[in-house]
Amino acid sequence: MRILLVEDHPELGDWLARALRQAGYVVDLATRGDHAEHFLRTSSYDGVLLDLSLPGKDGLEVLKSLRARGVQVPVLVLTARGAVEDRILGLNLGADDYLPKPFELGELEARLKALLRRSSSQTPLIRLGDLSFDTVSRLPCVREQPLSLTPRELAVLEALLARQGRPVAREALAQKIFSLDQDTRVEAIEIYVHRLRKKLEGSGVQITTVRGLGYMVGAVPDDPPAAAGVLQVPQP
Repeated sequence: MRILLVEDHPELGDWLARALRQAGYVVDLATRGDHAEHFLRTSSYDGVLLDLSLPGKDGLEVLKSLRARGVQVPVLVLTARGAVEDRILGLNLGADDYLPKPFELGELEARLKALLRRSSSQTPLIRLGDLSFDTVSRLPCVREQPLSLTPRELAVLEALLARQGRPVAREALAQKIFSLDQDTRVEAIEIYVHRLRKKLEGSGVQITTVRGLGYMVGAVPDDPPAAAGVLQVPQP
């Protein structure tokens, strides 16, 4: 999942970004409010961690502008502002939760998971073939045994399972696994899909290439077609 972290304190921002990446999230870091607004206008995110006291543009103004455009991405406000009035204002402007500084990393991660879970239409546990995927802990298992995946392989699997049975474009997958400061060549997606296919062998799950549309995850059919792995889309 891709997260936008908006924090102007350099040490805190870098520490939080590292911690979230280690937890398997793709993280973009903005240190100014106007930069955050640009990111939100040009990229798609699963969640936002938003500080309020920001240079360039106040966090509340960023939030107000976001909701005025009808964007419903979940927002967790992080701020040292302790006044009840500020909390009420933030919630009224569309914040989904509020965490005052200082905070424990464990609480931040728990609140973020809760927000993402509530905003998602997915069921808490996805089952496909012998694969089970806990959307809360983000833990994939095959026949109840944890499946070892890299963060990017996990991001690909998560994105495909969210649209199970429907193709996902390579460009959409790239947005889920690369942050803005990384090489986002779409061709690199093929590498992670290939690795994921190898790790899913024997799980009853396959990733199919849908020519012209991207990739699609589904159960391995009992009688697979001769050209398994590739689907041709009829031309109109």
